[in-house]
Amino acid sequence: MKELESMYEDLGVSRAVYAYGEKILEDLKPRFAGIDRNAEYNQAKVLHAMQENRVDATCFAATTGYGYDDLGRDKLEKVYAATFHTEAALVRPQITCGTHALAVALSANLLPGDELLSPVGAPYDTLEEVIGIRESKCSLKEYGVSYRQVDLLPDGNFDYDGIRAAITEKTKLITIQRSKGYATRPSFSVQKIGELIAFCKSVKPGVTCMVDNCYGEFVETIEPSDLGADMIVGSLIKNPGGGLAPIGGYICGTKECVERCSYRLSAPGLGQEVGANLGLLPSLYQGFFLAPTVVSGALKGAIFAANVYERLGFRVVPNGSESRHDIIQAVELGSAERMLAFCKGIQAAAPVDSYVTPVPWAMPGYDSEVVMAAGAFVQGSSIELSADGPIRPPYAVYFQGGLTWYHAKLGILMSLQKLVEQGLVAL
Repeated sequence: MKELESMYEDLGVSRAVYAYGEKILEDLKPRFAGIDRNAEYNQAKVLHAMQENRVDATCFAATTGYGYDDLGRDKLEKVYAATFHTEAALVRPQITCGTHALAVALSANLLPGDELLSPVGAPYDTLEEVIGIRESKCSLKEYGVSYRQVDLLPDGNFDYDGIRAAITEKTKLITIQRSKGYATRPSFSVQKIGELIAFCKSVKPGVTCMVDNCYGEFVETIEPSDLGADMIVGSLIKNPGGGLAPIGGYICGTKECVERCSYRLSAPGLGQEVGANLGLLPSLYQGFFLAPTVVSGALKGAIFAANVYERLGFRVVPNGSESRHDIIQAVELGSAERMLAFCKGIQAAAPVDSYVTPVPWAMPGYDSEVVMAAGAFVQGSSIELSADGPIRPPYAVYFQGGLTWYHAKLGILMSLQKLVEQGLVAL
């Protein structure tokens, strides 16, 4: 369609870059059809949870102050629990981000003298200070919780012998990060996480297993809570918020774990009884309803990005044909210059702040300068089109999001356009 090609040209995408992208898309139609089928299933799952819990217009009423008897808030938590097949859920705008949700879950379920184990290597950068790997006030380490980790094998698989040896009498909680974070390792399938949880519980029955579910919700038709996770934790400004949630996080799991989390979030004895919704419930409900479709668009964008850059000779994780378990696409660009050009293209494709040039900065919680491109309606919303990464070898940029597939497509084409314009890539 000539009109569409002209529109892309008006947005800054050359005809050569557009044609390159269209050629790749021809081969991706069968995969995109599979993503649509998963989205349809997950949409039905969310809809069923809402109908089962009799969501009605009174659920959208705003509450203030203590938030006592907040029917809409309580029912939203039942909808999350029903969708993720858990006994209970804590879904609150008072949880500021994914790291906060994880910190609440960890500190609520670990006591002085307990040990936290990561069997999947080092955690995401922002958790290092929460745990105390990097010294910080109020870390788990400061409160007497020890930490150990078992690195992945060179091929990215779990070191089951190492994990068995690392689980001791002190091991109280095992944390599993589903997504790769700022590492070029594979993200884990729900099935693989389930196998790891089963192994850990066979070594120590009763050990608590928590999954950092960020970036993974609704990518598959099952979640880690379907395969033995005692808690799954995430951010509402990622997948489950559907791009509409302006803030918030969730913790879904066993009644005991979630109750402890509610006491840690508010206060002992208060728990889930307090916490006003401040008029945010329509966005939280509607965002959750839209999430399966929004995630499907982000997945298509990630697969498109993998194929675009893999065929140009760059290492991408996952590669262009691998199955997907989260919405993040890592592209190893090999230089800071290429990283900045890529991010400049993503920013130029944004509906907000498209005229801004991303520059590296010392972002709180990270030990390297980080470049971030995101022209988002919600600040830091990773389900919206964005790309970021620490300025350090192998100079990998992490692309994710796009509230629609078409926006994700434009972002990838613009990232390539900037690389071509600066002579950093040749088609």
